[in-house]
Amino acid sequence: MVAYVISLVDVSKPDCYAEYVALAGPVVARYGGRFLARGGERRILEGNMDFSRVVVVEFPTMDAATQCYGSPEYLDARQKRLGAAAFHSLVIEGV
Repeated sequence: MVAYVISLVDVSKPDCYAEYVALAGPVVARYGGRFLARGGERRILEGNMDFSRVVVVEFPTMDAATQCYGSPEYLDARQKRLGAAAFHSLVIEGV
């Protein structure tokens, strides 16, 4: 069953965050992930969503998403993100 990784992001250092994006994209693809939303225009419909960026990635399974996140390659990418963005992420099973 498909799974979705949803991340809420506030970028504070765009140059460093760009390094993370360049490294993370190929890793996500290697684990079967595909970006459905990656920034772009957004409109708050209800509540308080004080994040500048929303990212949604579809994976073939929850295990694939979890393996991607825990992979050594993604850990390298995450190191570039440290101090460059506040990052909140979860994986949720699709229907």
